[in-house]
Amino acid sequence: MISVLGGGVAGLCVATAISEQGHEVEVIVPNTAPEPASWLAGGMLAPFCEGATAPDCVVARGQAAIGWWANRARSFAACGTLVIAQAGNAAELDHFARATQAHRWIDPGQLEPDLAGRFTRGLFFPSEAHLDPREALTTLRDGLFARGVRFGEASDGQCTVDCRGIAARDDLDDLRAVRGEMLEVVAPDVSLMRPVRLLHPRLPCYIVPRSEGRYMIGATMIENGRAGPITVRATMDLLSAAYALHPGFAEAQIINTGAGLRPAFPDNIPVLRRTAGGFHLNGLYRHGFLMAPVLAIELVQQLRKEMVGKR
Repeated sequence: MISVLGGGVAGLCVATAISEQGHEVEVIVPNTAPEPASWLAGGMLAPFCEGATAPDCVVARGQAAIGWWANRARSFAACGTLVIAQAGNAAELDHFARATQAHRWIDPGQLEPDLAGRFTRGLFFPSEAHLDPREALTTLRDGLFARGVRFGEASDGQCTVDCRGIAARDDLDDLRAVRGEMLEVVAPDVSLMRPVRLLHPRLPCYIVPRSEGRYMIGATMIENGRAGPITVRATMDLLSAAYALHPGFAEAQIINTGAGLRPAFPDNIPVLRRTAGGFHLNGLYRHGFLMAPVLAIELVQQLRKEMVGKR
């Protein structure tokens, strides 16, 4: 029996990958556990866009997550990513183009008619995708239940895979918290098909479409571990950025707000670590939905090697 600690994107991806290989697995989530940070994520599967700030290993390995989620999330949509900037921030767009790959220059209005006339240049990343995190996590959980995977509070496993995110920092001295904040709105006056990233030297933001006219607006990256609801400053900044993208967001209704603590190592690279009693899979930073399936597959491969070695 393998015990997976944590019910966020890392834990559910690991448990799914293990159970799909026919191994016995259980998921341990205390009833008092807070809502995982991945519940508040944007759900962007954008390895090439992440290359603007992330190392090459995240870009190269993260591409495998797109196909993984395409087979497991009903909300998966392969519409690409559009990156734009206001005229006064054209240098930001040029810098983003130099720092990334797998894109082409485009008139934003050709992809998103609502942006016609508002932005004259943009970068389109056609091979990227997105999903609704809450649907995707619920679907993974339902799939585990259907395969008979037990969810409980106490572990019975001989091997433990710790995927608790920031809750594991007592065991991982180099793990830190990075606070992220988001809004979810219903905007009937806005029509966008794909994630749009608005570049700005101080207030970059992304807007991700979801079903029934909903949009996720995120997300701040604050280097502190303070928990609690979204701040007034973050709310104003995110709404200002959304309004700069499309004035129709002025009439949107705010239906959800959230703030979570992302786990990160000093180099911001997610890692699978072997321990005496099992593994730690942690440090997903802002790459949770992009890197969790990749590391889950690596874990299964490592388990297979160890089982073969014991024969």
